[in-house]
Amino acid sequence: MSEQHSRLFEFPGGVLELQSAGDADEGYAGFHLQFYGCAEAEGRVNEGAIMHWKPACIGYLRTDVSGVAQLWDQSQIRRLAERLGYDFADMVIYDPKFGRPPLARLRAQATRLDAEAVVVPSPEHFEGGEIPAALVLQVDVIVVNPEETYARRSVSQLPQHR
Repeated sequence: MSEQHSRLFEFPGGVLELQSAGDADEGYAGFHLQFYGCAEAEGRVNEGAIMHWKPACIGYLRTDVSGVAQLWDQSQIRRLAERLGYDFADMVIYDPKFGRPPLARLRAQATRLDAEAVVVPSPEHFEGGEIPAALVLQVDVIVVNPEETYARRSVSQLPQHR
């Protein structure tokens, strides 16, 4: 029967436990991850704690609309996403000189990253200055200025554009 070894590593919010069989050398790369929550009052480790999940969001802007304020718009998007509790996953920057459909990459990234929301500096970053209903069917759209949220459940209030 082989002997098992466990190594515990504490980090803010939990403990990482690496388990290995006694017949494996210390350099063995295989390991089993398991999350435990920390009982702050007693200073001990409890099993069964819940890991908190933050929904992902992505940012979107158009270079022709942002112009020289592009870096400012990007920072405003990130700041609002953080304030609203999102895990910022990506920034999709559309440059019209490439001629591709502006929403194609945005919707593909939202699907690939399983994003719950898209944060945009203003409605002007979409064609005609209007939030596309097709996008709102997929994700919530959050506008930085003026701060507004177009939730998926309110899509019937938006005009239908292709």
